[in-house]
Amino acid sequence: MHNVRSLIAYVAALAAASLTAACGTAPLAGSPMIAGAAGPPAPAPALRVGDRWVYRAVDGYRQKITWDETHEIGSIGADGVTVTVALRGPTVDFTRTEVWAAPGVVRSGAVYEAETDRFDPPLVRYQFPLATGAGWSQQVRDLDKPPTPYGPIRFNATVGGYETVTTPAGTFDAIKIRYLIQLDDETFWRYPTQCDYVVWYAPSIGAMVREQKRSYHIEKDVEASPGVPGQYAFYELVSFSRAR
Repeated sequence: MHNVRSLIAYVAALAAASLTAACGTAPLAGSPMIAGAAGPPAPAPALRVGDRWVYRAVDGYRQKITWDETHEIGSIGADGVTVTVALRGPTVDFTRTEVWAAPGVVRSGAVYEAETDRFDPPLVRYQFPLATGAGWSQQVRDLDKPPTPYGPIRFNATVGGYETVTTPAGTFDAIKIRYLIQLDDETFWRYPTQCDYVVWYAPSIGAMVREQKRSYHIEKDVEASPGVPGQYAFYELVSFSRAR
């Protein structure tokens, strides 16, 4: 009975998230609306080696973790774009590398936390041009994990309108994108992690200027499980430089 009730709660939550993505109705609790002002489609950025964006990040509820996160274009070639991502903070010291087939199309990189996955097919983080009302969906495998009976990563994106965003790096016209993601981490005792992310992408600098992340999972053996909270993160651009 406990398993059945938890499954009902899980299916209801997933159905609500799917309906929200399809209809653009009210977001999940704690997530901002993505409606905004009309604006032009955002084209793919013209990247250069040395382009650099620095974010300040905080994650957690009562005991928060803070760090600075630097994204820098390391190389651009026939094999794609490499990006070094360095996380530095009081309790964080970590560097990883992403590989993009094209701007916004991730062959290897992070979809959750700071892990590096290899995606098949490549994960479409941004589908350029970004136009209000557009959206896309994918089912993506992490090639570094053996196949499981529980299914792949399910990734759904919806593009909203424009909003004026002020960060320590300046004031930007940014188009909002909402991601609803189901991870591939289900086990015999828990259902997969559900993620609800919102990104503010500024075409003028070719990158996001703000991001909000929320996640949770539901346990299978807990009666009427309300969901176990995961991420409660906020990223904000503090500086950027474009190579010449």
